[in-house]
Order: sequence, then structure tokens, then C-alpha cells
Amino acid sequence: MMIQTQDRIENDIETELITLDRFFEWYPDSGGRYELRDGVIRAMQPTGTHEQVSGFLAIEFSFQIRQQTLPLTIPRQCIIKKLSDRKSGFNPDITVLNIEALTTEPLWQKRSTIMRGESVHLAVEVVSTNWQDDYLTKLGEYEQLGIPEYWIVDYLGLGGRRYIDYPKQPTITICTLVDREYQMQLFRGSQQLVSIAFPHLELTADRVFQAGLV
Repeated sequence: MMIQTQDRIENDIETELITLDRFFEWYPDSGGRYELRDGVIRAMQPTGTHEQVSGFLAIEFSFQIRQQTLPLTIPRQCIIKKLSDRKSGFNPDITVLNIEALTTEPLWQKRSTIMRGESVHLAVEVVSTNWQDDYLTKLGEYEQLGIPEYWIVDYLGLGGRRYIDYPKQPTITICTLVDREYQMQLFRGSQQLVSIAFPHLELTADRVFQAGLV
């Protein structure tokens, strides 16, 4: 199987592409975050700052869920896949799921895997150096799946100019599904975030970015 880690790069390990079923069989119980991209296992090893930002947002969302008594849950890990794609599965930094919809997800109980976009209330990707994944690949896949809201949290301002403009600066892009297409709104600085998923959320872009400061 192909595992894209630093060890593989350094040691030039013999590899082969695998299916999502084999990926599930391989996935270690000991922890770690992995995705399967076109048959290649990718180890997700975020920085501490990355985890601070995603952790802060998860806490804010959890507070909204509890305060509003919403039928939602935030799993520690969740694989999102397309029904027609047997060699790819994404593991968002944060996935907010509709609890009631999980009863119709055939792979949820055994594989913590989602196949239907309507089961996802909100997906969040915190941008790392491979920003193209979040702004291009995952945006297109989540849109096609019909995930109603998708956040791209670019706390370092790494995205391309066509996505966050110039001069580049920390930006949160909130993508809302309208007529099967994402409508994107950019938030920076002291701008209040506007979310259909959590309409009572009172949070500015800067407050999110500050969560990454040590």
C-alpha cells in the first residue's frame, strides 16, 4: 500500500495503490489522522498552531450545539467519501454531523464514514502548506456531495491570490451551498462571521486567528 509519510520519502518504500476498503482494514486503532487520496494513504500531521485553531472552533461549535440543544455531534474523526469513488476518503479537521441522519449511513457504525452530504451539517478545513487541497480538491468534492456549509480557515494567509486576494492575509472563507453550487464569502480582521449552520454564532475572524497565537 502507498503511505505518503516522511519515512516513505526517505526510504523509497515499495508501494501499491489501495481501495477504501483496504484503507479501513489498515487504519490503526492507536490513533493518528489519515486520508486516502486516489489510492494513496496520506498521514495528516498538523502543527500545534493548526490544532489550536481547529480545537478552538470545535469548542465554539460544541457550545452552540449545547446552548441551542441541536441534534448535532462532532466526532473525533470522520471519513467523507463519494459513493462512486473507491479510492478516496477525506478526513476534515472538523466535521459537524446531523445525528438523525446517521441512521441512513451504511458505513457509519463500523467505519465512522459518511457517504451522503446531507448528513454533514458543517465541514471545516484549516489550511496548511498544501492549500490547493482545501481551495480546489476538497471544495469541489464537498460541493458535489452537497455538504451545505464548508469553512476554509486560512490563518496564515497561504491561499492563492485568486482565492484570498492581494496582499494576502489571514482569511476565513465560508462556502454556502445555493442551487448545488457554493457561494463564497471572505472574512478578515474584525468582521463578524456569518454562518447558516450556526446563525447564533458570535465570532470574528480575528478571534479565530488569535486562537493560534502562543
